[in-house]
Amino acid sequence: MTVSTTTRHFLLASDFDQTLSFNDSGHVLAELLGISGYEAKVEGLARSSLVQQGGELAYLIRHDPEFRGVRRAHLAEAGRRVRLKGAIPALVQFLERGFDDARFSFYVISAAPRDVVEAALEGIVKPEHIIATDFDFEPGSGEVRAVRRVAAGYGKVAAIEELERTLGIPPDRVVYVGDGSSDVHVMLHVNNRDGLTIAVSENRQLARIAKRTVLSDSAFPVLIPVMEQVFHWKPAAIRALFEVNGFTLSDWERERTDRVTVSSPGGETGREAA
Repeated sequence: MTVSTTTRHFLLASDFDQTLSFNDSGHVLAELLGISGYEAKVEGLARSSLVQQGGELAYLIRHDPEFRGVRRAHLAEAGRRVRLKGAIPALVQFLERGFDDARFSFYVISAAPRDVVEAALEGIVKPEHIIATDFDFEPGSGEVRAVRRVAAGYGKVAAIEELERTLGIPPDRVVYVGDGSSDVHVMLHVNNRDGLTIAVSENRQLARIAKRTVLSDSAFPVLIPVMEQVFHWKPAAIRALFEVNGFTLSDWERERTDRVTVSSPGGETGREAA
């Protein structure tokens, strides 16, 4: 794409677990290792306030006896077992192409381990466009030696600010997409600086903060509030955008919460093959 001097540059940043995926990385890893009671462990950490929300898995990998056996290879295998939402490749390709006078940089910001996210999104999102929890590993065994960075809570705020500086994007051209309580701080931050926030779950706390909510088994519909609120597109133009990209908006309940069913030409509904 040829970029003119008047092209506006936007950042669209997305969480990973249960935003781009159906399941949670920690659950997948626990199942892989045969560890039971993962949810109870996370809830216990939340009650104790030992770690910020979203950073529970990193804490467990370093400190929980059952997770101490985690190796780098386990993280990559867990990533390959994650169930992705549909149409993520189509979303990324659309954002990379841009349109009219707009271009986008797409980044994933997640508290999940980097090796999990990279394996899950291999061939879809470039590794350098993934900001996630980074570990140091023992060279021989692949055992986790230390936690270098956890992209959770205020860590996500720092990641957004770093991307704004690096990419030269003003705060009011930032879009953040998330699903849970660990996204509250970053959504408040983006809202306070006139960006757009989109929730993709019915989490009540998040729904009160996010400017829009989109509920769909496909990733592509997050573009609906972007096109409506940022670029002021009409519903007919949005439907045409979906059709040009090979999808049909077969069911669209237009409210502050958009409930969207997307169909592909092959007849699949909701989740496209990623």
